[in-house]
Amino acid sequence: MSTAVLSESTFELPLLSRGKVRDIYDLGENLLIVATDRLSAFDVVLPTGIPDKGAVLTQMSAFWFEKTGDIVPNHFIRVVEDTRVPEVPVELPREAIGRSMVVKKAQRLDVECVVRGYITGSGWSDYQKTGSICGIKLMEGLEESQELPDPIFTPTTKADEGHDMPITYREVKDLIGEQAANAARVRSLALYRFGREFAIEKGLIIADTKFEFGWLDDEVILIDEALTPDSSRFWPADQFRVGGGQPSFDKQFVRDYLNDIGWDKNPPGPELPPEVVEKTSEKYREAFERITDRALVLP
Repeated sequence: MSTAVLSESTFELPLLSRGKVRDIYDLGENLLIVATDRLSAFDVVLPTGIPDKGAVLTQMSAFWFEKTGDIVPNHFIRVVEDTRVPEVPVELPREAIGRSMVVKKAQRLDVECVVRGYITGSGWSDYQKTGSICGIKLMEGLEESQELPDPIFTPTTKADEGHDMPITYREVKDLIGEQAANAARVRSLALYRFGREFAIEKGLIIADTKFEFGWLDDEVILIDEALTPDSSRFWPADQFRVGGGQPSFDKQFVRDYLNDIGWDKNPPGPELPPEVVEKTSEKYREAFERITDRALVLP
């Protein structure tokens, strides 16, 4: 594990936006997306970064973009593995290597496309209160972490700051139009099903995940990231037990710590202790290696 943590990055390129985790630079027809080591939990960026997290997110997303390109088109062009790449007009700093990717520029749909295959997290909380998730009525008697009969599409708003809020599919159509809403739902479910089947062969359960989409050349394509420990819950299949929480290979480890200390989930977030940082970095790397069978590329 590297000791340096990249939380803020400034390259000699026009900065288009700085999100909770990613910095996006304008390359004209394309974009350079730099995944920092910032960690967002409960939609709040914490002051403590996780070493190598940005490299895991970038390279794991690239793996899935390559695997699923025939199922759903995406924006991926290349991972930055050198300080000079054809699409970038300037020499990049070494810190860009492994954590940056060049992608096609698309017009983002302002919806988080969440797919749930198991009932857990906020979905479990909603089900306990209402018997539904995002307006979708579920059968009675489900237990925490139970697999759903079929994966469900449970979208949220896309908030650059603050909390994403659950919305119904009807509200999605009102926000982005019926054509885009239908494409996003169908493609989210297809990607989740592929990823879940692939991961189970590696001994991991993908309990839920979220995707983002954008318009490019009159088509809705996958953008941002795909099936990473930031956007998904990964559970070890050999330890899976219905009826409670599960051990995980994602940032649930951080969420559990924040719940244990009684944080109210409002900014500013608390500093993370070294043991939580180290364990989280280890979990991210393990998820990457188990899914991809690749070594993580670092500067």
